Amino acid sequence: MCLLSNMAARHGKPLSGIKRKKGTTIVLWSLGTVWVAVLMARSVEGGDLPLKCEDLRVGQYICDDPKIDNDTQEPENCTNHTAYVACHPAPNITCKDFSGNETQFTGKRVGFYRPIECRNVNGYSYKVAVALSLFLGWLGADRFYLGYPALGLLKFCTVGFCGIGSLIDFILISMQIVGPSDGSSYIIDYYGARLTRLSITNETFRKPQIYP
Repeated sequence: MCLLSNMAARHGKPLSGIKRKKGTTIVLWSLGTVWVAVLMARSVEGGDLPLKCEDLRVGQYICDDPKIDNDTQEPENCTNHTAYVACHPAPNITCKDFSGNETQFTGKRVGFYRPIECRNVNGYSYKVAVALSLFLGWLGADRFYLGYPALGLLKFCTVGFCGIGSLIDFILISMQIVGPSDGSSYIIDYYGARLTRLSITNETFRKPQIYP
C-alpha cells in the first residue's frame, strides 16, 4: 500500500484515480464480452434457418414426369403457358415445403412444385396440316384448314400458284414456320419432333467472342 502511494506520488496521480480508471476498464471489458456473446448467438440462430425446398440444388430432389393430356399433348392444367410438376426432396433432407412447414423428407413426400413451360393449342394438328399440304396443297386445303381462307381460295384458283406455292407452303408448314391463324401452336406429340425457336433480346446474355 505504501509502495502504491509512493508510486502515485512520484507520478503526480492520486491513488483513487488509478482505482477509478481500473474499475472503468473492467466494466468496459465486461460489456464488450457480453456484446460479442450476443452477436455470436444471433449468428448461430440465423445459420440454423431451414432452406426452402425450391432452393435445393440439383441432385437433392427429383421431379415427376408431367401428366400429358391425350387431346392436347400438353401437360395437364396448363395455364398461361405454365404447368407444374411435383418434386420430392431426397431422403434425410430438411427444408421448408410449399406450405412453409419445416419437414425432414423421406424421398416420397412432395416438397414443392416446379413450373415447366407448356404451349397454347387450339385443335390444329401438325400431322393433318402436313398431310393436307402434301396431297391437297394445290387446292389450298392446307390454308383453309389453318384459317387462311383468302390464300386458300387463291391457291385453289391458280392450282397452287402452278405448283410453286404448294411446294413453298409444304416447306413452311413442315418447318412449323407457318402455323394456325389464331396464333396457337400445333398439336404435336409431347415427346415428338418439336422445333424450338431461339431468339435474342436485350436481356439475353451474349458471350464475348474470343479471337485467336
